[in-house]
Amino acid sequence: VRNSGATAVVEGVGDHACEYMTGGTVVVLGPTGRNFGAGMSGGAAFVYDPTGAFPALLNREMVDLDQLSDDDRHTVERLVRRHYEETGSGIADAILADFHETVRHFVKVMPQDYKRVLRAKEAAEAKGEDVNDAIMAAARQ
Repeated sequence: VRNSGATAVVEGVGDHACEYMTGGTVVVLGPTGRNFGAGMSGGAAFVYDPTGAFPALLNREMVDLDQLSDDDRHTVERLVRRHYEETGSGIADAILADFHETVRHFVKVMPQDYKRVLRAKEAAEAKGEDVNDAIMAAARQ
């Protein structure tokens, strides 16, 4: 199933997770399989990786592996907390118990083209330029 705008928190995924993802947000609290993010063109995925094994499982053709921003950390905490409240997840509870430390083990998977468009949008907004023109120009690069 291709994610085109949904928000999902999962406790593990198999091979090819977030394949062809075009939008939305995914938080993975457990292990992943190989080929994560193949063909991913939009949205963002946050992966809890306390062992450092995840980079070898990522398909880097179209995505980058980034550190979380302050906004990202807030988003991850909010989503993990909601997951815990709705499911009683022991994994989520353990992550939240020491979040200021465990958040350092999350990585962000972002499509390269999507990042370029977001940067162009932010720059246009800061300069008071037409945002749609900036987005279209960035998408053509």
